[in-house]
Amino acid sequence: DARWTTRGWLMEITNLGKADGLPPVDWAAVAEKLDAGSAPAPDAANSRTTWLSTINEDGSPHVTAVGALWLDGTFWFQTGAGTRKGRNVARDPRCSVAVSIRDADVVIEGDAARVIEPGALARIAKAWADQGWPAQPDDSGPGITAPFNAPSQGPPPWNVYRIEPRSAIVTVAAEPGGLTRFRF
Repeated sequence: DARWTTRGWLMEITNLGKADGLPPVDWAAVAEKLDAGSAPAPDAANSRTTWLSTINEDGSPHVTAVGALWLDGTFWFQTGAGTRKGRNVARDPRCSVAVSIRDADVVIEGDAARVIEPGALARIAKAWADQGWPAQPDDSGPGITAPFNAPSQGPPPWNVYRIEPRSAIVTVAAEPGGLTRFRF
């Protein structure tokens, strides 16, 4: 266990693979791959599916694929206010995001915080647009809109959320391997 400052974060690092002789995972290398939009393999089907887990009213988990973005050291997602994930995070912000990157699987746990500040909405909408989804801030209020979205999102505008990270678990499949928990 150690405490390190990475990207301005003080984090506690626990090498969960130590008993098996595995080295701790390097968070800076993981963050670099997330920043680059790293996929598990260049030709992998569904190579960037990102999974969001929220908590249903009865305490059971709800897991769904989302078009999340990694930006500024965390994940961002959007959804309609009436969707199950939208209702879930409005009631209980605890959630997790899971994604595979080149040679590793990453799970970030934290709280979903709704983003309503116009500058932040414009920046994240531009980031989505730069990746091919033509999102833009909605003129009618604190959300985003686009000419299309998954039908399950309901009509625009859609709420934007930033995951306030609490911890991450990274499993590295490539040699020498690794399994490490990071608490931010």
